[in-house]
Amino acid sequence: MRAAVNARIAGILLDAETIRRRVEELGQQITRDYAGKDLLLVGLLRGAVIFLADLARQVKLPVEIDFMAISSYGTRAESSGVVRILKDLDENIEGRHVLVVEDIIDSGLTLEYILNLLRARNPASLRVCALLRKQKAAARPVQVDYVGFDIPDRFVVGYGLDYAQAYRNLPYVAVLEFVERVGVPG
Repeated sequence: MRAAVNARIAGILLDAETIRRRVEELGQQITRDYAGKDLLLVGLLRGAVIFLADLARQVKLPVEIDFMAISSYGTRAESSGVVRILKDLDENIEGRHVLVVEDIIDSGLTLEYILNLLRARNPASLRVCALLRKQKAAARPVQVDYVGFDIPDRFVVGYGLDYAQAYRNLPYVAVLEFVERVGVPG
């Protein structure tokens, strides 16, 4: 038997308009900070896709986009602590200005791993832009240069964030409440 979790939206944490305004502000700041530089946005799949697309449209500079796919959750609600690279970059980042775009920084462990990996490839600069940063991650020594929102340590979905691949398409960020565990034939 496999354990399944019944979950429901417990409330909206960030509505679509609040997210839109903050992404616009981040785009303006990134545009100022990278003026005159070639910028490569590196999105971490799958969660950052929606944020990356909206952010890229707000950066008023020519940008290139590449992706990495990382797994540390699987279908669980908590990180496994083991980081696996499922898809690496297609572009060489040596000498490039790289901005890693992340949906959420939960513990900071995955981000720390990715940054160490990318630093070894000798980019001209390496910075991070995260839509969300949980309180526990803010205490880690991982440098995050652009943060959309600091949020409580709750499980959130929407605007690209998922639980077992569901909820990514919500236009807002919501708190997911786990109701009960039930047995499902597996």
